[in-house]
Amino acid sequence: MGAVAERNDGVDEPGWDVDPEDEISGAVEMVGQHLKLRREAAGLRVAEFADAVGYGEDMVRKIERGVRIPRPEYLDMADELLQAGGLVSAMKEKMKEARYPKKARDLAKLEGRAVEIGLYSNHNIHGLLQTEEHMRALFEMRQPSYSQDQVERDVGARLARQAIFERSPAPALSFVQEEATLRRTIGGRMMLRRQLEHLAAVAQLRNVTFQVMPLDCENHAGMGGLIEVLKFRDGTAVGRSEGAFNSRPVSDPKQLRILELRYGMIRAQALTPRESLAFIEELLGET
Repeated sequence: MGAVAERNDGVDEPGWDVDPEDEISGAVEMVGQHLKLRREAAGLRVAEFADAVGYGEDMVRKIERGVRIPRPEYLDMADELLQAGGLVSAMKEKMKEARYPKKARDLAKLEGRAVEIGLYSNHNIHGLLQTEEHMRALFEMRQPSYSQDQVERDVGARLARQAIFERSPAPALSFVQEEATLRRTIGGRMMLRRQLEHLAAVAQLRNVTFQVMPLDCENHAGMGGLIEVLKFRDGTAVGRSEGAFNSRPVSDPKQLRILELRYGMIRAQALTPRESLAFIEELLGET
């Protein structure tokens, strides 16, 4: 076996604890039980196993009890040590998924199936468009304040959703952002500049349409708040708006038509994609 990583005596990075009320906690428990059975079958005591993989005994026990999500490198080392032939390492993807809150997992699954997504954001830059430092700043300024563990979980979940930009075939993505969200200096002017540079790059992707809703727009169909419309390959769709249907996701065709009408009007009232890119470049010149 290769060189053992620096010993982890139980102080792991945030975001690896299991929410006992999350349905995925059962999967984490099963992985822990599987690891325990393999360790015992190999004739290794907890202390011996912990020493071999470079983790503290308390951490190993937590993982085997299913209250701590095993990190990918932990599973790789356990697979090699226990001669599992890749069966333990194969659990990495499921354990990576377990780190993210259920709400974020569900949303990511929907976005992962959608072939067309329309998004209007009026309060913050949409999560799919945020840089990591920008989203971290947003989570850290929440009140009541989040624990660092919660911040890390939410940042990780939001970053995972951005895998949508790497999908092939790529979905058609449409974004409309309020001008105010592009001027708000979250984290300071240099952080804003990096965020604007990121937006400019995303706006030029072939499958992305990016528009800005200017502050001087006299008629505005989006005053009800955020709108999301996701369409799927089988012709079905789901939508949500802060200002309609108690903010709940809807799939009824009549309700979806209302959201699509509002989103279509918002796009018509916003700057064109060419004007919007020029607007971002103008903002960059001011920062």
